[in-house]
Amino acid sequence: MAVCCDLEVDINGKETFMVNKRGGAKVSSTDFCSSPLATIVITIFARTKSCFHFTSILPFFAGVTKIVALYSGRLSKLFGKSIDTKRNLKLIFHDFPGGTESFELILRFCYNNGKIDITPSNISLLHCAAQFMEMKKSTLEKPNLLEQTEKSLEEINYWTWSELLGSLKQCQEFLPIADSSGILEKCLGSLVGRLALTSEASPCASTSSPDSSGFRFSCDTRSTESLKNSFSRVTWWFEDLIVLGPSLVELVIKSMVGRKIDQVIISRFLFYYQKSKFYTATMEEKSKILEIVIDLLYTLDRSSVSCKSLFGILRVALSFNIKKSVRSKLESMIGYLMDQATLDNILIPSPNGTNYLYDVNLVLRFLKAFPHRGGCQASLSLLKKVASLMDLYMAEVAPDPCLKPSKFLALAMALPDSSRDSYDEMYHAVDMYFEVHAGLTEEEKIKICCSLTYEKLSAEACLHLSQNAKFPSKAAVQALISQQFKLKNLLKSTDNTRSCTDSPCSFTETGSKGKKDESNEQVVLYAGMLDVSVDNEKLRARLQGMQWRVMELEKVCRKMQTQMTKLMKSKASSHSNARSLPKLCS
Repeated sequence: MAVCCDLEVDINGKETFMVNKRGGAKVSSTDFCSSPLATIVITIFARTKSCFHFTSILPFFAGVTKIVALYSGRLSKLFGKSIDTKRNLKLIFHDFPGGTESFELILRFCYNNGKIDITPSNISLLHCAAQFMEMKKSTLEKPNLLEQTEKSLEEINYWTWSELLGSLKQCQEFLPIADSSGILEKCLGSLVGRLALTSEASPCASTSSPDSSGFRFSCDTRSTESLKNSFSRVTWWFEDLIVLGPSLVELVIKSMVGRKIDQVIISRFLFYYQKSKFYTATMEEKSKILEIVIDLLYTLDRSSVSCKSLFGILRVALSFNIKKSVRSKLESMIGYLMDQATLDNILIPSPNGTNYLYDVNLVLRFLKAFPHRGGCQASLSLLKKVASLMDLYMAEVAPDPCLKPSKFLALAMALPDSSRDSYDEMYHAVDMYFEVHAGLTEEEKIKICCSLTYEKLSAEACLHLSQNAKFPSKAAVQALISQQFKLKNLLKSTDNTRSCTDSPCSFTETGSKGKKDESNEQVVLYAGMLDVSVDNEKLRARLQGMQWRVMELEKVCRKMQTQMTKLMKSKASSHSNARSLPKLCS
């Protein structure tokens, strides 16, 4: 391939500039300005398979290099004294910022005697290319391109929103040098500053109106138009920032957090960004987007992140091979918000290659993260919410024939005893598990039964347990012993109640004596120690009798409490009106 040119410049291994100075004549600024193409012919050859290995060196006239070297410190140092020789040279650039477009701008600047129109649409290219070419100081008092771009950047606050966004979008194509040169910081500062100052309206003409942002909130039918408009006003920029790549969005979000912009809005944008980008992204790009979004969500305040949306991202992330550390962050965030989760959220199918129905290990990791909210124990009310959710979950996974006893026991023991006021729901889940897993050994059943607190079982549940042949006999004994303690406590409270009725306020005794005697006749108590050596059938029969007595005693206690309430009310009224005493006692 033979092309007659003065200078061959390889840009990033993709395209080649053939710069030709016709007849070797010296180019003046007037000639270029009046007819640039008559003097300078710029031809771009795309690298193809046939010319990818092209290595022939073309004739080179020193004038071309000398002109560019006057403005570029890098070229001046590269060629040194060799620019006046007629050696064959070839110039190859790697990672040239902006590629051929910015290199062409540099050439036009040099051949136009250091003059070029700097606009928001090309300032990023010019600034980063000038930084790369070290066009900081020019010889012979030539104009300084880097100085000109920095001066133009001082007017960045007067740019329109679309101009600012376009310049920022250009920066992501050469992010490292844009970051080091300072232009990225200035663009980010201006963009985020506008978002921070105007959270309710667009600062200027947007590339897409708020109404077409595509972000939809679920609104109740009673929501007013003003509320909908409020949502739209604070999210008008969502659609605009989708054009930015994940790495640049990461910088934008970190800057927004530093400016203390509402983190609820930031989290909503991240969820929206992930969904929107997935429509056109490749599998590799999707993994990167997921990792960056999860990392950014992890830096936000936990209360500003939607639990439902986190579960949505989790179900997507399960299909991708994201980093283990990133997955752990996502699980930690979900675990922190487990009190907001629903049963449908946590019924996650097991991974491929496993034979059980649901991913119990994942839920256990959620629970491990929940009680330690930032190093502090979760409040009792939140623990009770999670415990109620886990009772439902255990009932769902119990029929799984492949669920190991150790995993079921881990679910039962994951939360402290204080998280449950009643163990009835857990008992029903255990009962279902025993029914499906009939092959469990007595030892395995006893271990699972240890997760139950029998004192917190209702009388009906204890009665059912006593008749349940699936449970080991030791469990029935423990339930009976717990009920004995419960009976003793009820007896003590009953004695205390009777002592109150025998007080000087017993002026109601005459009217209620018959009712108390009737109640006492219905209560037959037995609180002696149980002989555990009796056979199982007698044990269950004894337990059934005890349950009946407990239920009857509870009825009597409730009746006595009602009488005590009436007694206290009548006592209060007797102090306020002494004449009413004869009527109350009649």
